[in-house]
Amino acid sequence: MKFLSRLDRYILLKYLKTFLLAMALIIVIVITFDVSEKLDDFLSGNAPLGEIIYKYYLNFIPGFVNLYSPLFIFISVIFFTSKMAGNTEIIAILGSGISYRRMLRPYLYGSVIVAIVVLLFGNFLIPVNNRYLTEFENQYIYRLRPSYFSNIHFQAKKGVQVYAESYNAQTMTVSQFHRDVYDEDYRLVDRISCSSIQFDTLTNKWECIDFVHRTVDGPREHLTRSARSQRRLGISPDDFNRAADNIPDMNSTQLYHYIVREKMRGSSTVVTAKIELYQRLLNPLAIIVMTFIGVGVSSRKTRGGIGVHLAIGIALAFAFIVFMKVSTVYAIFGTLNPFIAVLLPQAVFGVIAVFFIRTAPK
Repeated sequence: MKFLSRLDRYILLKYLKTFLLAMALIIVIVITFDVSEKLDDFLSGNAPLGEIIYKYYLNFIPGFVNLYSPLFIFISVIFFTSKMAGNTEIIAILGSGISYRRMLRPYLYGSVIVAIVVLLFGNFLIPVNNRYLTEFENQYIYRLRPSYFSNIHFQAKKGVQVYAESYNAQTMTVSQFHRDVYDEDYRLVDRISCSSIQFDTLTNKWECIDFVHRTVDGPREHLTRSARSQRRLGISPDDFNRAADNIPDMNSTQLYHYIVREKMRGSSTVVTAKIELYQRLLNPLAIIVMTFIGVGVSSRKTRGGIGVHLAIGIALAFAFIVFMKVSTVYAIFGTLNPFIAVLLPQAVFGVIAVFFIRTAPK
């Protein structure tokens, strides 16, 4: 740390210590409320104490830190910078000949350190934690996993469209099944229809009921019917499982491949998956943005002291959160590009951060 001056170390330590203390306090409070809310579920599910501590709460904490770190970084910066301004430390720093821009350097160091940790957490550690949380909740809390999906439509591979009225994951049964095959000119050349199909794990074939197979070759058509038939249909039970609920359990590499596959299938979960991926990659920028907004707001000495700074800061923080939620909703249910939906709040509040830094007394 030779490249850090005494001022850098002083502000950087305040930055990290205040953030860690704020997160530790809020985690204790959140866990206390969560235990009181889920205690009946833990008891009714006969969850062992070790599983509750090590499999549930130790995997719950990193996700909570990752989700709310921009907010608590913001509050932490406002808290200790306001105290510095109130104690005229900032006036003394600037009066010693150090520029305001130079004073911002340790804030940048601190925000980059936390942003890198959040980036690594969000892309690699949190998905693993989420898998353990899902396993725990399915075993001890919910105990009934959703296994029935309806109105299914996807592209199994290029030129092959699959339609189904419903799918039961427990029995691996599909009702009102249709599989259409199209040629390069998008003309129907093959169609299979069944009132129901069920996967046989011994033969790895589908047991088809009311099987109808229609092939088209120009003006000629051939129709085959059978009350019951075993077929390999070029699809598996996994193709019918909707993985939207498992998106948080995937690391970023798996999520990227999932997006590519679901885009080919024409799945409606692609937008949700893209938003999740872009949030993991871009949300660490919010820590840097919120840090500089916090400095710009709290580095000026006011009569109201830290109370005024906290009020302004909390209002801005919640405005940022609302903006992020609204842009995400527009991406899912509207026409807003998912990348723009995630980046737009960062860009707008980045401009606000520049404004506060430029107008701060120097």
